[in-house]
Amino acid sequence: MNSTIDYKNKTILAPMVRVGTLPLRLLALEFGADLVYSPEMVDKRIIASERHFDEETKLIAYVDDKKTINFRSHPVEKSKLIFQIGTSDPELALQAALKVKQDVSGIDVNCGCPKKFSIQGGMGVSLLSNPDKLESILTNLVQNSGLPISCKIRMLQTKEQTLELCKMIESTGVKAIAIHCRTKDERPRQPGHWEIFKYIAENITSIPIIANGDIFQRSDIIKLKEISNVSSFMIARAAQSNVSIFRQEGMLLLKDVVTRYIKKAIDVGNNWPNTKYTLVQMYAERAKEPEYKSLTQSKSYDDVCKIYGLESYLQKANATNGYFRNALLGQPKIKCKKLKRKQDEIDLDPSDKKKSKAEIYN
Repeated sequence: MNSTIDYKNKTILAPMVRVGTLPLRLLALEFGADLVYSPEMVDKRIIASERHFDEETKLIAYVDDKKTINFRSHPVEKSKLIFQIGTSDPELALQAALKVKQDVSGIDVNCGCPKKFSIQGGMGVSLLSNPDKLESILTNLVQNSGLPISCKIRMLQTKEQTLELCKMIESTGVKAIAIHCRTKDERPRQPGHWEIFKYIAENITSIPIIANGDIFQRSDIIKLKEISNVSSFMIARAAQSNVSIFRQEGMLLLKDVVTRYIKKAIDVGNNWPNTKYTLVQMYAERAKEPEYKSLTQSKSYDDVCKIYGLESYLQKANATNGYFRNALLGQPKIKCKKLKRKQDEIDLDPSDKKKSKAEIYN
């Protein structure tokens, strides 16, 4: 059994579809995040991937037979990296966990995603209404993966139902439970129910309860600590908008964060469509910023570096062969060049159509 992660007294980067890829995770850690979660990865996709390791850059890529990179990591983040699995099958969940075991320090089971894709596959929030299956998945992972296991849920219709579910989860031997303070049918425009954290934390004391939802600034963490026994906090939308929220010294200006993100993306050879998507999400609430229009029209790293005055940084990266370096595949064709992938299509209220995935799911 690997040494376990301590989930107590932590500030955590939440799992976020497409946004929480390698460059944002590394930046979150540099800014002070204690743990970072990968975006959800469906069990079959990671199982079907082959692991590649670049000896020079130390970059790790899990690539399928279509040369699509499904997951990337770097050893520098391993001790603080939690890999989130989308699954509905105990054996597939275990295979997925074992596949990435050498590159992560924990496994999280997604029980909170309301995507149509997840629900139809019996994953995400579907597991909340199938506790027997969830119990078998968690038990198999706890007993056979050799990694600390956690899960991220949404609250049920009543606090009593939520507690009953959490007690079952606790009994499987998981190391932590993250709770999003909305039900599966509630959306970000509706206030979260912070009172659920106090109730659950008072009744489950053997493992940490991680609070997620409506944490927009560090003062919210202080407020939550005052009204509940929760010591760990998972941040999604606020981190997407400005990942420097993890800084104890205070948040940086958005342009400073964006510039640092672009440099990090170049350093690790993040594929351009994903980099652009993440940058656009950073401006989701700041569309009037002068750089925004040019950013949305950019088509390459060359374009975006001109916007932010990073031409010399990009030239240096090219000169040292660091630009888009993935020695195993070069720059593979990525299937997600559009801002929406087919598997991410979901049923939303009309007013939700323009919201980011992180807003909707975390």
